[in-house]
Amino acid sequence: QVQLVESGGGLVQPGGSLRLSCAASGSIFSSYAMGWYRQVGGKQRELVATITNMGRTNYADSVKGRFAISRDNAKNMFYLQMISLKPEDTAAYFCYVDVPSMRYWGQGTQVTVSS
Repeated sequence: QVQLVESGGGLVQPGGSLRLSCAASGSIFSSYAMGWYRQVGGKQRELVATITNMGRTNYADSVKGRFAISRDNAKNMFYLQMISLKPEDTAAYFCYVDVPSMRYWGQGTQVTVSS
């Protein structure tokens, strides 16, 4: 019903910026909540940011003031804008969309912050 494709990951220097994109297929996109998780190999998954169908956002304490989630319902896309990146932000980032009775996931995109 819903397919998610992520893009925008890569290698960036500390203090740099990066924008992750998640493109969704399917119907009734504007009715869904969505967000981003990140995971470092061997560690627990961390919820980074969420946005509701009404546009309310929430962030992990570790990224508040540096990351911003947004959505464009007309384009069936949503984003994670990241600024002031730190080495500890290095992780695989996964987008998701919540549909009634199902959570759909993107394939993941790697963000590496290193000098």
